[in-house]
Amino acid sequence: MHIIAVGRLRACPEAELLARYSARLRPPPTLVEVPEARGTPVVVKRQEGAALLAALPRNAFAVPLDPRGRALDSETLAARLRQWAELARPIGFLIGGAEGLDQAVIERADFVLSLGAMTWPHFLVRAMLAEQLYRAQAIALGHPYHRAGRPDGVS
Repeated sequence: MHIIAVGRLRACPEAELLARYSARLRPPPTLVEVPEARGTPVVVKRQEGAALLAALPRNAFAVPLDPRGRALDSETLAARLRQWAELARPIGFLIGGAEGLDQAVIERADFVLSLGAMTWPHFLVRAMLAEQLYRAQAIALGHPYHRAGRPDGVS
C-alpha cells in the first residue's frame, strides 16, 4: 500500500501517530510526500493534483480521500481492502493539501473514500488513515484490537 500525500510531515504528534500505526501494518505502507504548491486555490489544487497522480504507482488502484466520497465502517473497509488486494494491483491512497483534491484526482479514482463529512487537517488524515488500515488488518486477522462487540458501538 502507498500513502501519497501533499506536504512534508515534520516531527509532530501527527507524525508520531502515523509512525506508530504504519509500524504495526504488515507490510508497512510506503509514504510518498509531494510538495505543497503556491498560488491561487485553483492553481494549488491543479499542481498538487498533478504531483499526486505522478507519484501514484503505474496501474495502481487509486483511492483518494475526500469528504464527498463514501464513508465506510471499519468492517466494510476491511472487506474492501481484501477485495482490492485480490486485484493484484498496488493500492494508492491519495491525500490532498489544504485546498483539497483537484477534480483530475477524483476522475482517476477507482474508489473515493471519505473519513466523514467533517474537515480534517491533511496531516492528521495520514495518521487516521494508517490507524484505519491497521484496524482493517486486525479485523481480517481476527485480532481483538477492533472490539466490534462493544455495546455502545464505539470501537
